[in-house]
Amino acid sequence: MRSVEVVGRQPNSRMCFVCGLANEAGLKSRFFELASGELLALFTPREYHQGYPGRLHGGLAAAILDETIGRVMMRGESGTLWGVTVDFSLRLHHPIPLDQEIRVLARMVRDRKRLFEGEGEILLADGCIAARGRGRYMKMDISRIADFDVTAQQWRVYSEAGDPVRVELPDSDGSEKRRLSP
Repeated sequence: MRSVEVVGRQPNSRMCFVCGLANEAGLKSRFFELASGELLALFTPREYHQGYPGRLHGGLAAAILDETIGRVMMRGESGTLWGVTVDFSLRLHHPIPLDQEIRVLARMVRDRKRLFEGEGEILLADGCIAARGRGRYMKMDISRIADFDVTAQQWRVYSEAGDPVRVELPDSDGSEKRRLSP
């Protein structure tokens, strides 16, 4: 395992399914920028997020991975440049349980002028990789995507007393046992 410092927190909004804090059916994910250049999302799936009983719906696993990877390029940005999904793929390895905090770790693997590529994993409490995702994203100003009123959407950083300052993550060199399904 490696210990990584949390260097910042990214904004949440009001009604986004993944990060909206007022969306009762949403995931209410929190996003943290790490000193390693990665982005960490934390969320706790509930019973109404299930596909099969006791398991996170696979489409919602894709949604949280896509959002987390797409946010990686926002590190250090003014907040107006966003990643818009061009293509995305997901591979599920293990069931993702409900009612416990789940971690999503993402990183940029290629950066070009108009596009970037990223990848990420959903990690279970024991560090096991439950899902992997990879995508390509177009860099686009929010004004070209939607009529986005920062105030109305309540787009801002909401710090909490329990926000992590360091996190323990699997080694990035792949040397740790990953316990993947065939």
